[in-house]
Amino acid sequence: MDIQQWSPDSWREHRADQQPDWPDEAAFERVLKQLSGVPPLVFAGEARSLQSSLAEVSAGRAFLLQAGDCAESFHDFSADTIRDNLRVILQMAVVLTYGSGVPVVKVGRVAGQFAKPRSAAYENVGGIEIPSFRGHMVNDDAPALEARVPDPERLLACYNQAAATLNLLRAFTKGGFADLSQVHVWNQEFVASSAEGRRYEALAAEIERALRFMKACGIDLASEQRLHQVEFWTSHEALILGYEEALTRRDSLTGDWYDCSAHLLWIGERTRGLEGAHVEFLRGVKNPIACKLGPAATAEETVALCALLDPDRTPGRLTLISRMGAGKVADALPPLVRAVKAAGHPVVWAVDPMHGNTFGSPSGRKTRHFDDVMTEIKEFFAVHRAEGTVPGGVHIELTGGDVTECLGGAEEVLEAHLDSRYTTMCDPRLNARQSLDLAYRIAELLRD
Repeated sequence: MDIQQWSPDSWREHRADQQPDWPDEAAFERVLKQLSGVPPLVFAGEARSLQSSLAEVSAGRAFLLQAGDCAESFHDFSADTIRDNLRVILQMAVVLTYGSGVPVVKVGRVAGQFAKPRSAAYENVGGIEIPSFRGHMVNDDAPALEARVPDPERLLACYNQAAATLNLLRAFTKGGFADLSQVHVWNQEFVASSAEGRRYEALAAEIERALRFMKACGIDLASEQRLHQVEFWTSHEALILGYEEALTRRDSLTGDWYDCSAHLLWIGERTRGLEGAHVEFLRGVKNPIACKLGPAATAEETVALCALLDPDRTPGRLTLISRMGAGKVADALPPLVRAVKAAGHPVVWAVDPMHGNTFGSPSGRKTRHFDDVMTEIKEFFAVHRAEGTVPGGVHIELTGGDVTECLGGAEEVLEAHLDSRYTTMCDPRLNARQSLDLAYRIAELLRD
């Protein structure tokens, strides 16, 4: 493919998997035309700043924490939810930074993560086949035929919710909530009362002492903005391509195209075909982008993806996210790492230890076990240490709420607990306690 032949709508000439069957195509196109005239959600300069930070990750001078909800919801949309999810990500970042000694690039699965790929187009509910729930960007999660009809007006609702979410995130991260002196305040009551919460409080006290020491030495902490604000970036899977095309804008400074729906977009395991529409679309936007790789990915495919998505071998441009499953990493990942290294692509290597470790519990709930999540992360680190490459980051599904969706953790969630607070619309998420537990263990790997 010639990059010069790309345009925001050139994906339409390619096979587009995981797209809804819109019942009224004309209504869908009308919505896309409306979206093409709305203000961008993010700006090209912000995307370039994130790419610079990810270049530091690829060189081993920073670490990527990409985390957030499985799927954003129209039902559970509030300032409290946004704040609590941000808070647990900030807590994890503090643990990782203090424990490892390297900066943490914080990227949320937020302000756009409204669509989900599905393994089957239909599901059986009460003996009736109905279309699968594809995220609130497409249809409703209610188990009824009429609720599952794709509705293009939902794309406008997603844009509006994303804009409101971004507005609040910018206020939190720049307006005092993310001030490092507030590390104690970030602790939620249910976390502070847990073993991981108490461990975090001890770390917060150490940070407070360090800040007092610097102040006593005459360092002007008030003038150091990095202590009072944080850079927080947004990301989502670029699944519904009409929505992504409609929010793509040409940068007035460089003339390049940017998908202004998020700072970083990723291609999922189900849509990474070399000739597919998703690869075609994302190869042409200048945002930093990512691609997920499952255990069936081959070295040849991976290098070909790098050639399409990162033809200029630009540091920070491309993140490869392995999602193999515990026990599969040692065999599946090394050939990919070696091939990409040999081809000279300065990618960020990250691990998604969630999606390869999902299973059905005896109660019928989809769940994951904390130990499997941690095992895959350890295996990921071991491969990169053996290959002389950089284990650059983690990609986690979590929530700031006190849910019981994933088994295990320091204060173990048991099978009998799953039904008590199981609220996810799609995949099970780590709760705040489990997320902090994970951060401490990753920090230990980074120190080692």
